[in-house]
Amino acid sequence: MRKLLPLIGTNPHGGGRSALTCRFRCGDACFQEVPNTSDNAYVGDVITGVLSRRSALRAAAVVTVASAAGGSVVFGGAAAAEAHPGHGRPPLADGARGLRFAPVAPNTEDRVTVPSGYGQNVVIRWGEPILRGAPAFDSERQTAEAQAGQFGYNNDFLSLLPLRGEHDRQVLVANHEYTDEVLMFRGYDAANPTREQVEIAWAAHGLSVVVVQEERRSGRLTPVRRHPLNRRLHTTSAFELTGPAAGGALVRTSADPKGRTVLGTLNNCAGGTTPWGTTLHGEENFNQYFANGSSATDKRYGVGTGASERKWERFDKRFDLAQEPNEVHRFGWVVELDPYDPESTPRKRTALGRFKHEAAQPRLTADGRPVVYMGDDERFDYFYKFVSSKRMMKGDSRKARAHNLTLLDEGTLYVARLTGDSPAAELDGTGKLPNDGEFDGSGTWIPLATAGPEGAVSHVPGMTAEEVFVFTRLAGDKAGATKMDRPEDVEPSPRTGRVYVALTNNTNRGKGTNPGVDEANPRNLNKHGQVLELAEHWDDPSADGFAWRLFLVAGDPDDPATYFAGYPKDKVSPISCPDNVAFDPHGNLWISTDGNQLGSHDGLFGVAVHGERRGELKQFLTVPRGAETCGPVIQDRRVLVAVQHPGELDGASVENPASVWPDGPGRIVRPSVVAVWRNDGGDIGV
Repeated sequence: MRKLLPLIGTNPHGGGRSALTCRFRCGDACFQEVPNTSDNAYVGDVITGVLSRRSALRAAAVVTVASAAGGSVVFGGAAAAEAHPGHGRPPLADGARGLRFAPVAPNTEDRVTVPSGYGQNVVIRWGEPILRGAPAFDSERQTAEAQAGQFGYNNDFLSLLPLRGEHDRQVLVANHEYTDEVLMFRGYDAANPTREQVEIAWAAHGLSVVVVQEERRSGRLTPVRRHPLNRRLHTTSAFELTGPAAGGALVRTSADPKGRTVLGTLNNCAGGTTPWGTTLHGEENFNQYFANGSSATDKRYGVGTGASERKWERFDKRFDLAQEPNEVHRFGWVVELDPYDPESTPRKRTALGRFKHEAAQPRLTADGRPVVYMGDDERFDYFYKFVSSKRMMKGDSRKARAHNLTLLDEGTLYVARLTGDSPAAELDGTGKLPNDGEFDGSGTWIPLATAGPEGAVSHVPGMTAEEVFVFTRLAGDKAGATKMDRPEDVEPSPRTGRVYVALTNNTNRGKGTNPGVDEANPRNLNKHGQVLELAEHWDDPSADGFAWRLFLVAGDPDDPATYFAGYPKDKVSPISCPDNVAFDPHGNLWISTDGNQLGSHDGLFGVAVHGERRGELKQFLTVPRGAETCGPVIQDRRVLVAVQHPGELDGASVENPASVWPDGPGRIVRPSVVAVWRNDGGDIGV
């Protein structure tokens, strides 16, 4: 039996996160009442018009008919053989291609640990200057003006993009999810923050664009300071609202009576990189920044009725909903950024709906239309996709770039309803597999609203199109969507088109009056999470039907309530709380964790999703004390991770640090980006 490490920083909501993390990242969301109180009992009432009888038949057919384009949309035949490797084969010693490294053991070391034979460097830290004129970081003399020119705090999503014409250089784009004031400011008084502290926090949120230089003999990256593409966008930067809700009554404020220009982007978590060269950024726990919420829609989005944690409403009335009730409607969107145009205004794409966006990752249909998959990171909330009605133009001409920057403003927004294929009596809430050996079934994409050049149409009775896009959670309630265990990052495989959804955990599942288990969410008091695999028609990801199954049911492999795609469980690493996901050049899925409940620090894992080693999962790295692993990017010769909130443990402060990473004792703890490479210069995991 594998001996687990003692739990670190546990708290009553059942995750490995510290209470400090819950406080500053999501406003103690897990300690609040579950926002979703819908019964979701009347799906048939809202499947109208677009989801006709023909569409319903098509949805049934799409999960039973093989695709001629190189795969099946059911998990049968060859796909089923992948899920259950043959018995009696010789021991697997070297791993799937791309995963041939010695797995890192679970640990609680205050550093980034990597496999034997691999090196690493800190690419960039919070506060490093990236804009011309920005000063060197000095935590004791920090100012808002300085922070506005420096790399932001709590890096999350990362994207590395090519940079033509500049040898061995790439463009790094990073989200900065939230600020952790007690770890930023000496003597911080949470009840009475100063204006300077608040304005520094405003400047530390948002997005960073910074060009990085590669060292040819390794995977080391270093920032190119004062490059013309370098950019900081933060809480007072201008963002444009576009799409069907832009200009509507629900997004107008006294400062913006036209409802078109928003100051700032908040709580940017994961994101995505588009085929046309832009990046997408999900605004997640935006609710916590606003004070004095009162309406039913505020409650559905978790906005509190009193003061906010950071007290920003004292310094800008737009964060006080008693004065500006619509300001909160201007957050919770997917932001699209053009990192190659430092003069461009980022857009908040309202056609993709408003909720707690963990991520947004597109792929293209056969005719070139983007399909964007999105999770709403809340207990018992939903999984969505958006299908554009416009085709991407190829090339990098000015015309093509201008056209492609309109792709996410017109199309149809859907929410997922999943149905299991096993009797309810076989789901006992422990994670025991049903008699057919898998948690699996079929699903339907339910249309919520369609945005077009002449306006938008709602498919949800009783809601206008504007209401659907602004109050998307309510539309999902009415549509009878499946309540999931915190759907976070979502990634379609560039090889197979299958979509992988990280469901982090839900310790409220089956607790009290909360919903019990279903086949997609099969464990009560679920503290370890699972990864969902979804198959649509390869040539038609816009189809309204799909097949699904659980690819991983996370936890200690010695626990019978875990599952690794049928792979032998004595040959995998333990994993808990999957959060961000990405693919490597070999088609393997990489998973970063948030809130590990097995006693080890969070980490990054690679897992094969095809071939005879499907389900072989190996830990690649761990992060320091109190930290979370975010934003993985896996290239041929480099792995990039965002080490978020190091030292964020209960009782920690500037004066009493819980971690000394990355710069050692006597230096302030700093969220940072880390690159990892093979010491011999070879490709990762081969």
